Amino acid sequence: MRRTTRPPPRLLSDGTPLRNRLLLALPRLDYERIAGDLRLKEVAVGQMLHERGKRIADVYFPNGGVFSVTNEMEGGELIEVATVGREGMLGIGVFLGDRSGVGKTFQQVPDGMCVSMPAARFVKATAAAGPFRDVISLYAQANLLQIMQCTACNALHDVTQRCCRWLLQTRDRVGADDFMLKQEFLAIMLGVNRPTVTVVMGRLKKAGLVATRYGHMQVLDGKRLEAMSCECYRAIERAFDRLGL
Repeated sequence: MRRTTRPPPRLLSDGTPLRNRLLLALPRLDYERIAGDLRLKEVAVGQMLHERGKRIADVYFPNGGVFSVTNEMEGGELIEVATVGREGMLGIGVFLGDRSGVGKTFQQVPDGMCVSMPAARFVKATAAAGPFRDVISLYAQANLLQIMQCTACNALHDVTQRCCRWLLQTRDRVGADDFMLKQEFLAIMLGVNRPTVTVVMGRLKKAGLVATRYGHMQVLDGKRLEAMSCECYRAIERAFDRLGL
């Protein structure tokens, strides 16, 4: 039987394996061309990376964890429009020519470092035809499809279905059934108040689907949680699979 040699894992500057799927999709030579512009950044839960109306200085490629891209109303209310983990990037608008933040982008579930890249270097690196531009173009399409699906989900599906979808997506991004999560952030993500989240989580706990303790969430029965979710969980997953992301 012939042995096959796997390529060595790509390591970040602190020695941890690279896990961001966009960067991993690049051929090694193309990755090495931009590697000198990549920096590791430690991000705290709730820390703002992009803010409404402020010029974006850096784009980010999560190497773990979950980040929320929110839309901010004039009265200060926030609602999530996209969730991003290691499958994507933060600051996709820069690729489309917009260097101004349109809402607040922050980390809500920690799980490792974040890879940053100066926006100016990112624009230059994606200006020329090649694998990096191609990968980011695909992600821009996938991100748009995700936003469209979530818009329909927020309008048509009840808060319990949307909560189940969000918990499943977070589990997938973190790669574990147990993760840190504050219910106040979950309320923002779902566009509801904190008491509503308490009621929904109470139902899920009583059904034996999840367990909670302060600042932590544990998925106990993923199959039943998916059964209580809406079609959007699989629809978003299929969109990324179809685009090879």
